[in-house]
Amino acid sequence: MMKLTVKDPDGEAVDLLVYFVTESSENMPACQSVPVKKALKQAWKAGDFSGRAGQVFLFYPPAATGNRGAALRAGRVLVVGLGGPEEDRAGRREQLRRAGGTAVGQAGKLQAAVMLAVLPGSTGLDADEAAECLCEGLVLGNYRFARYKHKKTDREDEQPGQVEQFVLHDGGLPHAAVRRGMERGCRAALAACTARDMANEPGNSWTPDRFAGFGRDLARRSVLKCTVLGKAAMAELGMGGILAVNQGSVLPPRLVILEYRTGKKNPTLMLVGKGLTFDSGGLSLKPAAGMEAMKYDMCGGAAVFTAMQAVAEERPTGVNLVALVPATENMCGARAVKPGDIITHYNGKTTEVVNTDAEGRLILADALAYGIDRFKPDAVIDLATLTGAVIIGLGHHRTGLLANNDGLAERLLLAGELCGEPLWRLPLGKEYSKQLKSEIADLKNVGGRPAGTITAAAYLQEFVGDTAWAHLDIAGTAWDFTKKSYVPEKGPSGVGTRTLLTLIRNW
Repeated sequence: MMKLTVKDPDGEAVDLLVYFVTESSENMPACQSVPVKKALKQAWKAGDFSGRAGQVFLFYPPAATGNRGAALRAGRVLVVGLGGPEEDRAGRREQLRRAGGTAVGQAGKLQAAVMLAVLPGSTGLDADEAAECLCEGLVLGNYRFARYKHKKTDREDEQPGQVEQFVLHDGGLPHAAVRRGMERGCRAALAACTARDMANEPGNSWTPDRFAGFGRDLARRSVLKCTVLGKAAMAELGMGGILAVNQGSVLPPRLVILEYRTGKKNPTLMLVGKGLTFDSGGLSLKPAAGMEAMKYDMCGGAAVFTAMQAVAEERPTGVNLVALVPATENMCGARAVKPGDIITHYNGKTTEVVNTDAEGRLILADALAYGIDRFKPDAVIDLATLTGAVIIGLGHHRTGLLANNDGLAERLLLAGELCGEPLWRLPLGKEYSKQLKSEIADLKNVGGRPAGTITAAAYLQEFVGDTAWAHLDIAGTAWDFTKKSYVPEKGPSGVGTRTLLTLIRNW
């Protein structure tokens, strides 16, 4: 999908040649290509292009003289503005991602099959980091999900095209470092695109068994180990939360576990992702309007498993990883769990199910308690589209973060900033846990409308003990995420995959 070249980009006969330039308050934006610079000068003098973020200048080159005496051979040339220099590292990284997304968006409109992008020479980042972020933007922005679309022949019905081949030019930066960054960026972006694919699949296609199949296939072709627990094993282990949520569905539940080992002396990080493949709300039925989006309720599981996909390819050292995805539907069949029912979790705690639509915490509780007991991790992170309340609090711009460990929370906040998936930490405390007190059981599964995101996390906290733990509520960012050039305007964003991968890379 992407290859690296050292050939003179101006002499390459590609569908689209792209340069990136930084905005200057006084001077014309600098460009590495002499003939492109000449064309750009006219647009700059006319006031049509300054290099501000997201601005584009497209032209169809005549037989102009290239850097080495050759003519510009590309069918089209695009110049993309980066904007002014960013002060912080995270801002510079995001600047390149957005520019990559802008470029590939233009390529899609032009139906360009082959695109050559020239890495800008001065970004304030090391060569490998600059290449990584630009490639993330290109690949993520090139994403399409058209598996179920019938191809149309009428021009007016054509969807934006998809670049078939990316070519990256090092822009004069160290070639080996650029290659390293290109591979890292592509690996992370393709993993996030796989998470988007999983979420885009309808509920009658992406089932608990598909999660199990993904895990097994991944283990077959990599160093990972996969274990799948079925309904009988869950009953024997006492996983009352997963079994209760699954009662109304004809499809059996699965607890899928992936393991990556580097050494007994290395710390173990455990990841848990909510795998609700469709959520009707159960007997506490959701409104019909918008219920089709509840196929996205497995985005936490998708993020966890696609991060492990990238781990299997990258093979980081110094850390062991365990990933668990409890997968089931939440339906309202004749045997469905009822409001008022009492269930018993893996760790023996009992819960009064007040609302069957607060089901994510029930399946995560079993996975957390079992995983901590079985694998003894040094730290645990769970991801879930858990509460609508997080959208009320943070909108679609930041993921909610709650943690019992400041160090782990800081690591996650940094990872989110660096990969363009920002988080915001919310508090935990006994006053919130009190809202979950039941008169007839250890807990009830909802604590009322006030602080709904926090009380949901407080419920999960009951199942992690003293283990360092962080919870990411991605309900506001897993789909309809902040509009960006490299994030689909509608549908799943793939959020969480790159956050986890960035955290693991820096562990």
